Amino acid sequence: MHASGRLLKHGSLSPTPPRISRSRKAVAMSAPEPTIPQGPGFSRRTALKLGLVGVIGAACGVGSTRFVARLGKAARPRYRFFTEAEAKLLIDICEQIIPGDDAPGATETGAIHYIDRQICGPLAKHKRAYRVGLESFRQTCLRKYNAPFETLDPSAKIEMLRMIESDAAPKALWDEPSAGAFFNLVLAHTMQSFYGSPRHGGNRDYASYRMLGLDYPQIAGQNRYPKA
Repeated sequence: MHASGRLLKHGSLSPTPPRISRSRKAVAMSAPEPTIPQGPGFSRRTALKLGLVGVIGAACGVGSTRFVARLGKAARPRYRFFTEAEAKLLIDICEQIIPGDDAPGATETGAIHYIDRQICGPLAKHKRAYRVGLESFRQTCLRKYNAPFETLDPSAKIEMLRMIESDAAPKALWDEPSAGAFFNLVLAHTMQSFYGSPRHGGNRDYASYRMLGLDYPQIAGQNRYPKA
C-alpha cells in the first residue's frame, strides 16, 4: 500500500489525506523540535527512530525531547571493570582452565561475570594485577606466536599457559605480578566461580553441582549426606 493513500472498506486506495482540524494543526506547529543527540552512540538506526518519533509527535501534537535524547545514548558496557578486549582474553584463559565438554565449562558457567563482579567488590585489591597481567599475557603471546591468544590452536594455548604457570615467560614483559603469580590468581578465581554459589556471578544454573551429582545448597543450614 502506498504511504499517501488510505485503505477503504472495499480494498481501494484513496489519495485524499485525512482532514486535520485547525486546532490540531496549531498544536502540531507549536510542538518543540526534538534535540538530536551527537556522538558515538548516534547511529543510522537511531536516526530512523528519531524520524518516526518526529512524525508521531507532530501528528499527535506532543513532543518528548527527553525520550528522543535517550535513543541516542550508547549502550551500557557489558562489564564493570574489564574492557571488551580484556574480557575476551580472560574468557579464553578461563576456558582453558575449565574447558567445556559434556558438561559446561568456565565460559558457559559465567567465570568472567564472577571475576568482573567480585573485582569491583571483595576482590578489588586484584584490579591492578588483572589489568597489568592481561597486558603482559597479551604481549608475551604476540612475542612467542606472533598472534593473539584467541587465534591459537588448542595445543598452542596449552603450551602458552604452561609457560605462564611455570613462570618461564620473558622477564622483561612481567614485573608485578609475575607470570606465575598471575596464572595462580586466574586459576583460583576460575575455580571459585565454577564451584561457588551462582549468587556471586558464576556457576550458572548450579552446573558444577549437577556435574558432581550434589543437591542444591540449602539457604539455611547444611546439606546432609549419608556416610560411605
